[in-house]
Amino acid sequence: MQAPRIALAMTLVLTIAGCGSGSTASPRSSSAAPTEPCDSITIAVNPWVGYEANAAVVAYLAEHRLGCKVTKKEVDEQTAWQGLDSGEIDVILENWGHEDLKQKYIDEKRTAVRVGPSGNKGVIGWYVPPWMKKTYPDITNWQNLNKYADLFKTPQSDGKGQVLDGDPSYVTNDEALVKNLNLNYKVVYAGSEQASIKAFRQAEEKKTPLIGYFFEPQWLHLDIELVKIELPEYKAGCDADAAKVACDYPRYELDKIASKKFMDKGGPAARLVKNFQWSNDEQDAVASFIAKYKMKPEEAARRWIEANPDRVDDWLTKDKP
Repeated sequence: MQAPRIALAMTLVLTIAGCGSGSTASPRSSSAAPTEPCDSITIAVNPWVGYEANAAVVAYLAEHRLGCKVTKKEVDEQTAWQGLDSGEIDVILENWGHEDLKQKYIDEKRTAVRVGPSGNKGVIGWYVPPWMKKTYPDITNWQNLNKYADLFKTPQSDGKGQVLDGDPSYVTNDEALVKNLNLNYKVVYAGSEQASIKAFRQAEEKKTPLIGYFFEPQWLHLDIELVKIELPEYKAGCDADAAKVACDYPRYELDKIASKKFMDKGGPAARLVKNFQWSNDEQDAVASFIAKYKMKPEEAARRWIEANPDRVDDWLTKDKP
């Protein structure tokens, strides 16, 4: 994995160097007058930059290539599903599991529908900075974590090792894992994705101990090859009872969920949502433009779109009448 990610990071730098703020769109990616009318689309934006990258690209295409009126609403995961039900939101572009919400809003209330995979492969787990793996080679086996607990003590962890979680609204089983695996640790919340990124960066730069909740896709992996802890193997049903979870997180096939009313209406925006799929590395590229290089989401999306006309044309034209 390391070589492809380094190569991608180099590509990002070259792309930024070659695209000044005054650059113009290539003929294939310019905004021509839409040939099919488009009304509006309201996109949920959940609080992590990878999702923001998804939303930026779809919003840019919907507005500049399809002529849609685009609204983006910043909401947490649970609220986004409620928005599908109420009609305030048309689409969730990156859904992480939530089988209970699928049952409620898709199967029972029938106000939401599955719209296929986003193309992203989701991984949640506990990670340490690379220097710790080099210094303590067996630290990545969960059965050895208690002997290293003292390394991770902080003023917030009450004399135990600290497991640093991020945004409290994220999908997490960490408090149950600590309890059910009999680990001498306490879960402490950093409060946001940005705070987690900062903590992992500092831990690697200053060679300070850190173990924490993190995930993929996430652009930080382009810069730091965080090392995943080997928790007990996930098996179907091992997380059925949230209080009794003692296994790793499942691998997620991230998908898109939309309002049934929005998809039934059809049109160019619904078709774009259906066709939109990309890889973890593609998402990480746009996310790094936003988070690392401090571009506005619209500018980050524009640059990626101009560099990938064939991918974009497929999303826009597939299944077009």
